[in-house]
Amino acid sequence: MPLLTVVAVAFGIPVLTLLAGAFTVEDPATGTSTFGTANLSRSLQDPYLGTISSSVRLSAVVAVAGAVAGTILAQAVITSRFRALRETVLTFSGVLANFGGVPLAFVWIATLGNSGVVTTMLGLGSGVLYNFWGLALVYLYFSVPLMVLVVTPALDGLRPQWREAAYNSGATTWQFWRHVGVPVLAPALLGGVVLLFGGAFAAYATAAAMVGSTVPLVTLQIADALTGDVLVGYENIALALSLDMIVVALLVMAVYLPLQRRSSRWLR
Repeated sequence: MPLLTVVAVAFGIPVLTLLAGAFTVEDPATGTSTFGTANLSRSLQDPYLGTISSSVRLSAVVAVAGAVAGTILAQAVITSRFRALRETVLTFSGVLANFGGVPLAFVWIATLGNSGVVTTMLGLGSGVLYNFWGLALVYLYFSVPLMVLVVTPALDGLRPQWREAAYNSGATTWQFWRHVGVPVLAPALLGGVVLLFGGAFAAYATAAAMVGSTVPLVTLQIADALTGDVLVGYENIALALSLDMIVVALLVMAVYLPLQRRSSRWLR
């Protein structure tokens, strides 16, 4: 009961408030409020639809690139003979996976910003960091360590006996990974991709500190709308965009949870 009370207060009340606002339509002519879906319809039209599309593209790029890089790094750590290296990488991954927000933006601005150390040293042009790909690079800084943490237990679940049995049966390394390794790891890999997608899709502070409105993102659009930067009659558009994000998050969780349960079988 105490847990349900906390959940109801922490999540139930905000969600109900958001739903009520998202479906409340203000009439600027009469000043009256009615319930309707006009806010949701507006949130799925330009320029708001463009910000959602940009966020989805950025999240997809980060998720795929982060999953590939994180899996390769995790495999290198798993196969290393140095236990201290494995523990060090996993420890740093745990720290870096939670390193985001304004401090992360400051680190990258000081490194690859217009007057950053590396930018000055290599003579790079201005604006290298303040675009779509620059933001994707920064997001990878916490996405790759997160993927390492997600996929390492699954890689540990690949028992050496399976590899030995495959080789004794005449299989090559490629055939082992094609018929044994990848099918076993697929749920964990796909689950990691989904998790990275969700993390990048919901990120706000780093993008706000780095690119502002240069890269259109739905989280930045919501912040602008909440501060009053909207047209008359669009006062609740931020709540409608937030509802759109919740729908995307629910879709992500609907994909991630079954994959996570399936991959956990190999951890037993």
